[in-house]
Amino acid sequence: MSTHLYSCPEKYFLSLLSRHFRTSYVGRATRALRTRSGARGTPCITCSSQLLSVICFLMLTACTVGPDYRRPVSAASTKFKELKGWKQAQPRDHEIPGKWWEIFKDPYLNSLEEQVNIANQSIAQAEAQYRQAQSIVQSATAAYFPTAGGTATVNRFRAASGQNVAVQGVKYLFSAALSAAWEPDLWGSVRRQVESSEASSQASAATLQALRLSTQATLAQDYFLLRALDAQIKLFNDTVETYKKTLKITQNRYEAGVAAQSEIVQAEVQLESAQAQAINLGIQRAQFEHAIAILIGKTPEELSIAVAPLNSQLPPIPVSVPSQVLERRPDIAAAERQAASANAQIGVAKAAYFPTLSLAASNGQQTNTFTNLLNAGARYWALGPAAFAVPLFDGGARGAQMQQAIDVYDASVAAYRQAVLTSFQEVEDNLATLRILEQQKQVQNKAVESAQKAVLLTTNQYKAGTVSYLNVMVDQAAALANEKTAVILQGQRLSAAVLLVKALGGGWNASDLPSQDQAGGEVKWSQFLPIPVN
Repeated sequence: MSTHLYSCPEKYFLSLLSRHFRTSYVGRATRALRTRSGARGTPCITCSSQLLSVICFLMLTACTVGPDYRRPVSAASTKFKELKGWKQAQPRDHEIPGKWWEIFKDPYLNSLEEQVNIANQSIAQAEAQYRQAQSIVQSATAAYFPTAGGTATVNRFRAASGQNVAVQGVKYLFSAALSAAWEPDLWGSVRRQVESSEASSQASAATLQALRLSTQATLAQDYFLLRALDAQIKLFNDTVETYKKTLKITQNRYEAGVAAQSEIVQAEVQLESAQAQAINLGIQRAQFEHAIAILIGKTPEELSIAVAPLNSQLPPIPVSVPSQVLERRPDIAAAERQAASANAQIGVAKAAYFPTLSLAASNGQQTNTFTNLLNAGARYWALGPAAFAVPLFDGGARGAQMQQAIDVYDASVAAYRQAVLTSFQEVEDNLATLRILEQQKQVQNKAVESAQKAVLLTTNQYKAGTVSYLNVMVDQAAALANEKTAVILQGQRLSAAVLLVKALGGGWNASDLPSQDQAGGEVKWSQFLPIPVN
């Protein structure tokens, strides 16, 4: 329990409020009662002073119940298993830039990524949810302050006939009053609720960044896979031209009487099959193009991406130690902040076990004629009621809520630890993928060279009449398959590089999270007005 006067926001305020009440309201009430009732009013004032002293004492000794938050312990390791042999970026301490996609040096990709933050509707939704979380913080903070209201009433009445009353006939009663009420945060329920709301707001900010990073990565993946399809389409178009030449050679050999008509049919089948596969690739390309359009907030009709070669090269990506990954992944930050929010809710639930104090005051005018409503003689005031409520029995509701808060916290801690483990897995997966794909690329390039040599040799042998056309078809099909695999591998490597950047946080850092003061957003003066102002 903290005994520092300023450890609770109400304590300093209440110390001033206590002195003010003693020198103003109590003083005025004392003089008024002594004037009207003489010494008989003194005991009442003494009681009021004693009551106020007790209230102020309770305020000044208020504390915050519930456990203080400590970041949950999670799995940790000193290095990544798959990092051995990985080509690091130079210099080694270089970090991934905020605009991480620029490391691929593709101007068109850069232009697409810049549109994601502006027009993507999922990101716009997450931004609105973050602003909503900021408003919730402001709403929770409002519970620190008293509430005030004004009332104005008019009654027209007549006493029942046959009754001995001082007022006869139809009368009016006009009244106007200002009232204020306040429930001091004795046990820190409001403070814990504000703490929980601030942590939730920070989690919402991290979730927004995680969604932004995921959307950017998805766009980059789709873009590179689309370019890989462009490369495949070009490969098939070039192959179709080669097959056309081979068909022409076969037709010439048939006309010369050195080839069978079946060879012409085989060459035609091979040519048409390649043309059909080239056309089929257009389906996947169209789907990727449509997906990219949606990611940048456009309809598919509004975006047409021209065919271009796959020239992007795999960039060196700096990989930090695992402990730094925990500070650079927004999804981990979101999970950790959710755990902090759940921890504060335990304090809120625990505070429900303790008594509550409600204070009220009112000041108004009451008269039977409207013209006399503002006269000094029609004024009245009241301090109270001051209610001290002690919860005794509620059928176990508070106990269930307390246990629920603890269970929610345990679940959030488990979710945080799982997010940490998943982040390590994603880094390891993509490190392994890039390492293995690099090895496969080297072998595949050799396979492509060998297949091309085989096609050249077999074609020359076919022209010389030493082998059949079937041999040419087999070697050409093998060459096409190997070249297609090489193109697919390049797209896969670029996609894996994007996923590695995403797994490393995409240049984000936990220091980018809004502070507790920023978590509540900007408080506008119009929020304190009694009428809505946009």
